[in-house]
Amino acid sequence: MPKHYNYIIIGSGIIGMTLARELRRRRPDTAILIIDKEYHAGYHASSRNSGVLHAGFYYTANSLKARLTVTGNRMMKAFCREHGLTLNECGKLVVARDEAERQTLHELERRGKVNGSDVTIISAQAAREIEPNVRTYQEALWSPATASVDPAQVNDCLWRRLKEQKVEFAFETRYKGHEGQTIFTNRGGFSADRIINCAGLYAETIAQDYGFGTDYTMIPFKGLYLKYTKNTSDVRVNIYPVPNLRNPFLGVHFTKTVDGTIKIGPTAIPAFWKEQYGPWENFSLKEMLRIAGEEARLFVRNSFGFRDLAIEEMKKYERDYFIKLAADMVQQIDPAGFTEFTKPGIRAQLLNIKTRALVTDFLIEGDAHSLHILNAVSPAYTCSLAFAEMVVDEYGLAAV
Repeated sequence: MPKHYNYIIIGSGIIGMTLARELRRRRPDTAILIIDKEYHAGYHASSRNSGVLHAGFYYTANSLKARLTVTGNRMMKAFCREHGLTLNECGKLVVARDEAERQTLHELERRGKVNGSDVTIISAQAAREIEPNVRTYQEALWSPATASVDPAQVNDCLWRRLKEQKVEFAFETRYKGHEGQTIFTNRGGFSADRIINCAGLYAETIAQDYGFGTDYTMIPFKGLYLKYTKNTSDVRVNIYPVPNLRNPFLGVHFTKTVDGTIKIGPTAIPAFWKEQYGPWENFSLKEMLRIAGEEARLFVRNSFGFRDLAIEEMKKYERDYFIKLAADMVQQIDPAGFTEFTKPGIRAQLLNIKTRALVTDFLIEGDAHSLHILNAVSPAYTCSLAFAEMVVDEYGLAAV
């Protein structure tokens, strides 16, 4: 007979671990197992993201992102302070290039205030007092709550704390299928009262094995950042462009990491299989045939502007073009100072195959036996602690 648990969580990324943390807090005596196909926690998106804690002003008020980002920002900062983790509370400026973008700044301020985010429209002069190197058209949006953490440090702290609290981890353990409440893996079977799928790039595949997520497929996008190694002083705060509010990507921007390092990015380049970090890394013919075929259809139809997005993103492989996008937001920067790329990441982005549109908010499906976190896109890292509270409350997880 397989070993039985109250909860089995598939995936040890930030969502899986914060859910385990919240379940342990609510039900200290339950048996919890987290399985992961990799050899350590947070191997994929959770350790490869920018580390920015967002402030909650991009999102429309009726979205889960709007509901969870402001609270999640505060909770993650408190978690870092409690555990002595590095935190850089440098803030963020969103800058405009022209009058149309200046008007969008006001829409972002309106959204932010509705969501409870501390955001203010300030003059270009006031923006330069915060960041002397910034360039903007007449005004900028100032977000003092935006901060940076070290994702790997947070992941490691969560993993260690969960182990101390008797949460079990089974690494190098790949989900193979299920029968009833038993899941099958390359390391044998395990059973649980509740299966919680937090598998990121593979969440929709596992969900469909349970009969959920049938309207969706995963489209991966590769994110690259370029480090500025000349110094850490040419840019003091995060500087972002006005985003295209029709898609979930925020554009190339300046990020200040926890140690003050400056980097620009990310790209959002369509990938041809789910873990395509390098040209042929983790190659999967099956995934390529499905994903490349889906992307070809999106390209031909230009669904949600995919063709325009793909062409623009491919241009970012040209380093000079990539750097210029960021350089336009500052008075001066040395292009030769950008010398190395950071570890690439893959954004797990869900596509609705009926509407041919990207799913821009968190998406959860399930029943009394299994729960599937289908879409946990940015700012999932920021939201993670608040998201875990919400999921446990609204999906009756603590009642198992």
